[in-house]
Amino acid sequence: MAEILTRRQIGKLPVVPYARIRKELQTGDLLFASGNYLISKLIREFTKSPWSHVGIIFPVKSPGGALLLESVEDRGVSFLPLGRYLFNYHRGRPYNGPLVIARVRGLRKKNADKLGRFGIDKLARHYDHSEIARIVARIVAGRGRKTRDNEYICSELVYECFLRAGIEFKYDKRGFISPQNIWEDERVEMGWRVL
Repeated sequence: MAEILTRRQIGKLPVVPYARIRKELQTGDLLFASGNYLISKLIREFTKSPWSHVGIIFPVKSPGGALLLESVEDRGVSFLPLGRYLFNYHRGRPYNGPLVIARVRGLRKKNADKLGRFGIDKLARHYDHSEIARIVARIVAGRGRKTRDNEYICSELVYECFLRAGIEFKYDKRGFISPQNIWEDERVEMGWRVL
């Protein structure tokens, strides 16, 4: 299990240069973000977690580097270069907040392709804005249930991709899955802080 960390502890982790670890990345590695953006702060506050976002890494051997499969508010499900977070996230600046890469133990190479296949099939699907409202209602009211549709918040996309590869992450008892729920899984191991 990845060590339970506070945001302050994440901020104190040593930053490893991306160039040093990019060749070590494996399909299915996870990028966890702890953003300083308004939506990131709200997600962290409501989930009582340092993490505001999660995506799946897919290394690209030639020319080298990696793509990130994610679902975000303005684009929905997309594949983008991982380097975008590190070098040009917004107006020529890197992502505003710490980024940590983790590995999921038990992901078999033969199943790793299923992650990408499911993700590719979901490209351009909408971000699930209504799920955010349902999560807030579940947290405030203390009740609700998980619903499945064809729109995704970041952690739902990660959950569904890994489910196709034979790994199921546990939902929060309040009926949603957050980046923190994935981080706390016993198979997730912290790798490197890259920003």
